[in-house]
Amino acid sequence: MCWPGGGLVLVDFWAEWCGPCRMFGPVYEKVSERHADAVFGKVDTEAQPEVAATFKIASIPTLMIIRDNVVLYSQAGALPETALEQLISKAKELDMDEVRASLDAPADAR
Repeated sequence: MCWPGGGLVLVDFWAEWCGPCRMFGPVYEKVSERHADAVFGKVDTEAQPEVAATFKIASIPTLMIIRDNVVLYSQAGALPETALEQLISKAKELDMDEVRASLDAPADAR
């Protein structure tokens, strides 16, 4: 998954029929309004099953957080507003050079 310029991207995988998705939706929207420096997207898994399959989405809602084209977080479940804010803060604070070095290291060295 690549976005020109990298940066912070959040993707909410959801469906209309999903109760937890409907509960998380307003939280996601509210938080998105406070982070103009990030891209917030939504993927309707019913309308775009091929996208959900590509990212191996098994449960919804699933939140994916990507920074500089590296998936930092991918977890199913609705989050409260404070937890979502904490995840965004942590993603922004990460030293991405260290993250990439960790990903490039052999598995036994991690």
